[in-house]
Amino acid sequence: MSATGVGYTLPAVAAVFLVCLAEPTLLHTGLFRRPAYWLTMLIVLGFQIVVDGWLTRLEAPIVMYSPDHILGIRFPYDIPVEDFLFGFALVTAVLLGWERRRQAGQRS
Repeated sequence: MSATGVGYTLPAVAAVFLVCLAEPTLLHTGLFRRPAYWLTMLIVLGFQIVVDGWLTRLEAPIVMYSPDHILGIRFPYDIPVEDFLFGFALVTAVLLGWERRRQAGQRS
């Protein structure tokens, strides 16, 4: 069976899409316009590469993915590209939630 990416790729792409859509349509926090957000994402990315690279390295994986559920694009250190999508969506969703709550607290 060939890799389709539907099992893991589709939800990863959907998560990024929904988080990016939620900001301008529902939350309006302005988070994406802040340099501190992008710096935070670079820091997260740096640690994600180190940890995820160790966990998913092909020569001795701790976490294994079915090739039928990912695209098969692995970079760097054998990290499935889908992990970066989910990581972005997860961290961004949390930061958006915190920022929305902080702004709501300032208004009350």
